[in-house]
Amino acid sequence: MPILLTDLTLATMVEGYGLVPDAALAIDGEIVAWAGPQSALPARYAAWPRRPLQGRLVTPGLIDCHTHVVFAGDRAGEFELRLNGASYEAVARAGGGILSTVRATRAASEDELLALALARADQMIAGGATLIEVKSGYGLTVADELKMLRVARRIAVERPVRIRTTHLAAHAVPPEFGGRADDYIDQVALPSLQQAAAEGVVDAVDAFCEGIAFAPAQVERLFRAARALGLPVKLHAEQLSDLKGAVLAARFDALSADHLEYLGADGVDAMARAGTVAVVLPGAFYTLRETQAPPIDALRAAGVPIALATDCNPGSSPMTSLTLAMNMACTLFRLTPLEALQGVTVNAARALGLAGDCGTIAAGRRADLAVWNARHPAELGYRIGATTLYTRMFGGRIDA
Repeated sequence: MPILLTDLTLATMVEGYGLVPDAALAIDGEIVAWAGPQSALPARYAAWPRRPLQGRLVTPGLIDCHTHVVFAGDRAGEFELRLNGASYEAVARAGGGILSTVRATRAASEDELLALALARADQMIAGGATLIEVKSGYGLTVADELKMLRVARRIAVERPVRIRTTHLAAHAVPPEFGGRADDYIDQVALPSLQQAAAEGVVDAVDAFCEGIAFAPAQVERLFRAARALGLPVKLHAEQLSDLKGAVLAARFDALSADHLEYLGADGVDAMARAGTVAVVLPGAFYTLRETQAPPIDALRAAGVPIALATDCNPGSSPMTSLTLAMNMACTLFRLTPLEALQGVTVNAARALGLAGDCGTIAAGRRADLAVWNARHPAELGYRIGATTLYTRMFGGRIDA
């Protein structure tokens, strides 16, 4: 049934916050039919069933555009090692890091992985998320990468949330391919991508371009295969060093380049020219106790859109709260509260290639909304770890 939401403060995110005090929203099925000041409500909506929101803030549903929520096991032991002085790279080279999660994920069934992923997705949904990107990358065999992507797709069947799946087989070189990264690309990454595309379980292609993972030339081979399949690309780039991954990603018109702590001026310029979104991940920066932040001022000056995400994963960012990510981005990276909210709405939608579909509130857009116990959107990035969500609307349906 259609519904009219009244007595609310609206943050459309169309231009800046797009604040509309004393606003109303007409929802018809899954779509926003009208949004604006309550005093200007067209007569044709006046008789629709109403739900007053007592002045609460309404924003677009939050978008987590970079996660790894499908995995088994945990890495609390490595957390302790790092606190005792071991670097992320040293842990990874000793067989920990990503590869420890690979072992646990390979051993888990699809149903076991789904149960674990649903628990994490539930936390994200409870924090206002209506769209979550989910990467593979902890299987590192053809069968296990496909297993992860199938599980990710099942989240949207079991829960009221949209899922976008990303193929990330080029995440790490497993022990059985030690020293043979090119063979791994040939025998696992490329074949699993072909099969994922054939099954229709992949929306984009990602890779980890880093000294402990894959070289730019290897990533380029994967990106060429993605282009041949008509799939967009994104890249874990410049997290630990500057291998010019962002420059490479921009050459392929990447949706996003993510992390970016060591991004150079040439990478910033390339991303600006290509329209590639910068996705910053303060949870990983915080957990790894990094000291070099992404070049936010340079990205701003170049007009590169900045998104942010939880990077939910067991090793470097074991968090599921987008509002906490917003607070961290403001405190650690000096994003403004407006930039932080843009980072999990309009710019996150751009990072997933969905800018025309979600991330803002306007007539014709999906009715995916978050209703907050707040009066102004700056409150969302202000509180540390406290959810202020009152309810969500997903596809025009209000959560019970």
